[in-house]
Amino acid sequence: QVQLVESGGGLVQAGGSLRLSCAASGRTFSSYSMGWFRQAPGKEREFVGVSWNGGSTYYADSVKVRFTISRDNAKNTAYLQMSSLKPEDTAVYYCATRRGAGAAANALLYDSWGQGTQVTVSS
Repeated sequence: QVQLVESGGGLVQAGGSLRLSCAASGRTFSSYSMGWFRQAPGKEREFVGVSWNGGSTYYADSVKVRFTISRDNAKNTAYLQMSSLKPEDTAVYYCATRRGAGAAANALLYDSWGQGTQVTVSS
């Protein structure tokens, strides 16, 4: 099992940027995939993107080009850089891990989750 702690959320104006961090412990960080999800009030949890195999990434169409996932294996930390933010990006953002590689968008495939961090984008 791996423990995950997100940070970096906050309030930002539309068009602005934020970088979320996800610090991991308890498993060899470089050996597993790191996914990002979000959940807005009254909506189901939504896939944002995933990173695996040291640099491969896959994103939801809604965030492609605007969001970038990176990871620093030496620091056991993954990042979600968000730019050109829109009010519809407002949600609680979660990082999650799974064994194996690939463009996994199904939340059920992930076995460890962080507590979430709130991102609010004002218009």
